[in-house]
Amino acid sequence: MTIGKVIQFRRGRRVIHEKHFLIEINEVSNREEAEKFAGKEVIWKSPAGKSIKGKISAAHGNKGLVRAIFEKGLPGQSITTNVDILTNESKKNNKKEIN
Repeated sequence: MTIGKVIQFRRGRRVIHEKHFLIEINEVSNREEAEKFAGKEVIWKSPAGKSIKGKISAAHGNKGLVRAIFEKGLPGQSITTNVDILTNESKKNNKKEIN
């Protein structure tokens, strides 16, 4: 499992996309490394214990940010909080724990 940080809503000059967020991944510093995370699942956990799932859609810019689309919009308080990025290895481990 990899840790990322919610940076900002995906936005234009006048429009904010409420389900789209920009995420900074700790070990990633360029676009090529960020593109490897496309298609991975993202989970944000609220302080109350609820979780909202999303999926990384693409890299954003050249400094290693990625765009994630969540099933529901995240609250504004989620900015600067951590998210869990599930890689293939962590998905296998989660399935073993459930069984």
